[in-house]
Amino acid sequence: MPAASFPADFLWGVATAGHQNEGDNVTSDTWFLENVQPTVFRERSGKATNGWELWESDLDLVAGLNLTAYRFSVEWARIEPAEGSFDEAALDHYEAIVDGCRARGLAPIVTFNHFTSPHWFAQRGAWLDPEAPALFARYCGVVMDRFGDRIAFALTFNEPDLPEMLTWAGLPPFVAELERATLTAASEAAGVERYRAGNVMLREDFAGMRAGMTAAHLAAKDAIKARRADLPVGLSLAMCDDVAAPGGEEIVARKRAEVYDYWLRLAADDDFVGVQNYERLHYGPDGLLPAEEGAVLNGMGTTVDPDSLRGAVVYAHEVSGVPVLVSEHGVSTPEDDIRAAFIEPSLEGLAQAIADGVPVLGYCHWTLMDNFEWIFGYGPQLGLHSVDRETFERTAKPSAGVYADLVAGIRSGGEGSR
Repeated sequence: MPAASFPADFLWGVATAGHQNEGDNVTSDTWFLENVQPTVFRERSGKATNGWELWESDLDLVAGLNLTAYRFSVEWARIEPAEGSFDEAALDHYEAIVDGCRARGLAPIVTFNHFTSPHWFAQRGAWLDPEAPALFARYCGVVMDRFGDRIAFALTFNEPDLPEMLTWAGLPPFVAELERATLTAASEAAGVERYRAGNVMLREDFAGMRAGMTAAHLAAKDAIKARRADLPVGLSLAMCDDVAAPGGEEIVARKRAEVYDYWLRLAADDDFVGVQNYERLHYGPDGLLPAEEGAVLNGMGTTVDPDSLRGAVVYAHEVSGVPVLVSEHGVSTPEDDIRAAFIEPSLEGLAQAIADGVPVLGYCHWTLMDNFEWIFGYGPQLGLHSVDRETFERTAKPSAGVYADLVAGIRSGGEGSR
């Protein structure tokens, strides 16, 4: 158990996302991009994990892990499949999930935009469209009017800093070339000048997309707060824990300035900031340092380092000054023994951050089950459960039991809780 204490009202959760789990998100931009040729997506999402139909039993899985929170996204493309036309059945569906959470003692943490948007919105140029903030705020208002009185936290955006982060990831040049070819093919297929999306982005669009998402975040926050002033609102950020070896200080400072700091300063006016951490990276004077010989590696080829969560959380609070919600944290690996051994020391680091004065609201592990990981398809495995691709049967991995037991011990007043 963690040596330092977690607050009594600390949220213990797991995170999922609509397009990655629900399946058949056919009116979305991502679905359209998956189905053009050429496409940067390794495979199509298809039925995903069939979460649209299996949501009730999935909530039972969450509750069975002794958790108190569930983070999920509502799909704008399902709720507003055609511009200005809102689908009552989709709103009923998400309202049922919210009520299902509450019936199981789970705090609903709702993400309003987890990368995907409606196809019609992408046809307008997505976040480059001057009307994008108002359109997004209108959708958020519709969602709030239906079930906003019953959710616990609202996240406007998931990882709006990811495009900048990926420029530091050392991806081969053909990825950017294929992204451009995908958007060109989508523009032609949709009959528009510029088909744009939040998770396939051209570098020359970065500044415009950032400006559009910034305005959309502020407009959405106003719409949410107008309906419920007490609801905590924020956004989540992709954050590596970047560490400077001797001589690497300037590179780390530059990466932080390019990737995180803009959004962390924006979050200073929010109620909290979501941190999504998967790795610690070490930089020397010449750039990223290789993993040490014999180190345990994750699916990204970097060292599995449980203390990375503590470092990312401390930095996020240092710059933003607001409480932190760990909205995602996990490890990409097919070897579940690595995941199972990773959780407890990660939580120990998080407890240390709390003991050092960082206000942390909760922890959501990514993810409940192996799912569709965007351009990488179904290859990466980050779930606490595996999923049969034919029957969609969920099978708990040993890591699910480890996480459940740790949370049960802390919540029952064991060592490290209060």
